[in-house]
Amino acid sequence: MEYEFKTLTLENLDSEHICCAISDKKGECGVSSKKAWLRERIQEGLVFLKLDVRGKVFIEYIPAEKAWCPIDADGYMFIDCFWVSGQYKGKGFANMLLERCIADAEAKGKKGLAVLSSKKKLPFLSDPKYLKYKGFMAADEAEPYFELLYLPFDKNAEKPKFKDCAKSGKTDKNGWILYYTDQCPHTTKHVPLLIEAERQRGIYIKAVKLETAEEARNCPSPFTTYSLFYDGSFVTNEILSEKSFEKYKSRIENVK
Repeated sequence: MEYEFKTLTLENLDSEHICCAISDKKGECGVSSKKAWLRERIQEGLVFLKLDVRGKVFIEYIPAEKAWCPIDADGYMFIDCFWVSGQYKGKGFANMLLERCIADAEAKGKKGLAVLSSKKKLPFLSDPKYLKYKGFMAADEAEPYFELLYLPFDKNAEKPKFKDCAKSGKTDKNGWILYYTDQCPHTTKHVPLLIEAERQRGIYIKAVKLETAEEARNCPSPFTTYSLFYDGSFVTNEILSEKSFEKYKSRIENVK
């Protein structure tokens, strides 16, 4: 079977499915918010390249100056999201997507690629083992487990780095505070559900929706799509259900 790749454009965005949300049959609000976010970003140079199948096989990247991530990486292309899953894993599609991203970045005169990852594979973050196998190197670290990886096209290219605001994994806010954006379609669905469920339990979670790239670039966490803090300390970047939130909450209470 022959597979083709397709790039989302302003012309086809409304009619194309978004790979990261196709299995979420009840998440139409998330799909529309993600597409609205993409519409603005495409005009800023974002590329969403996907395998033309109904599956999670895509790479999303943008000039680093426009990235919704607290980094200094002028001249680089920043990979927002890179996902191959299910029946499409192990068939070379990740290599194909990455090769196309590299070729595009080189054609546009970029210094290289940068991507947010972690010291070990974690949900919603790109796989560090795979990326390092493909030549990516660690450029910077941020607490508690984030790594900024980069693939320079010139060995003398300046390393990208995290902004100071996102290095420590700390905020000056007390209680539960959740930073998130529309970059992931699942946040639009799960954030309100979590906040309402915990409100009924008497737990207040302050949700801070980052509405602009400037707000995101000043976030206290590198993962602006979704980052939960408690009493000033980073808790997780995993998009939580009510049940999974209770697990994190219990751990924190047991430590105290």
